[in-house]
Amino acid sequence: MSASYKGLTGEALEREYNPRLAAPDFQAYLDAQASRSAKTRDALTGSLDMRYGDGPLQTMDIFPAKTPNAPIHVFIHGGYWRGLDKNFYSYIAEPLVAAGATVAMLNYDLAPTLTISGIVGQTADAVRWLHANARQVGGDPDRLYLSGHSAGAHLAAMMLARNWAAEGRPADIVKGVVAVSGVYELEPVTMLKVNSEIGLTADEAARNSLVANLPRPVCPILVAVGGGETPDWIRQSADFAKLCRERGLTTDYWEIGRENHFSICDRMGEARHPLVRAMLAQMGL
Repeated sequence: MSASYKGLTGEALEREYNPRLAAPDFQAYLDAQASRSAKTRDALTGSLDMRYGDGPLQTMDIFPAKTPNAPIHVFIHGGYWRGLDKNFYSYIAEPLVAAGATVAMLNYDLAPTLTISGIVGQTADAVRWLHANARQVGGDPDRLYLSGHSAGAHLAAMMLARNWAAEGRPADIVKGVVAVSGVYELEPVTMLKVNSEIGLTADEAARNSLVANLPRPVCPILVAVGGGETPDWIRQSADFAKLCRERGLTTDYWEIGRENHFSICDRMGEARHPLVRAMLAQMGL
């Protein structure tokens, strides 16, 4: 008997939880985003591949604001923790930098080379590094914001669960989060064919699901999801937004148009789109 999650098994489970099946033209989106991002890196002044740790992919691209002491916005890419790269998403920095933010585009070592717990740890390394080195990259350490897409939204959410005060950092080191089309329940991932590439064990899934890592009420969060995502993917976001509200976070929840898992990233590069305006509003820009 095949594994079941909330009544979903086999191909039905695959369709709900594998965005590349739900949006079969995904590669066209990724190719266009990579091309647009290459142009962004040519157009913006930035420091590429700055190292924040010893891991092979522990690097970030930083695009500074034109004025010092700017808010810092960190974008965390998705790819089910096992794929993609910051270089697909540089264009997201354009409207944020234009509005006055310093932007850090984050990379991290990928599964299965690193466990999900290890990737969460590297994301925390990046937050600590940016908080400690904010001034030298043109930012304000007291205005650090996160956004993430897909697995990147999970990593951003995990930063809200962290007890930063116990590490000698401000409890509210993160001042705002925008989580886009995230994956917050990890159990179903263990049942997917793609898990042969991720290597997620049942124990790791339980340890890194958001129900086991409750967000701390330290900052506002926008939980957004494409209205064209599969029903259970949308339900995950709605459930996570409900969890955030119950935990006392100021929480907005948006289902955006008919956007699919890949088209919604295009919207994050459009200065007038409500997603971008929300990212800027969190930063007071």
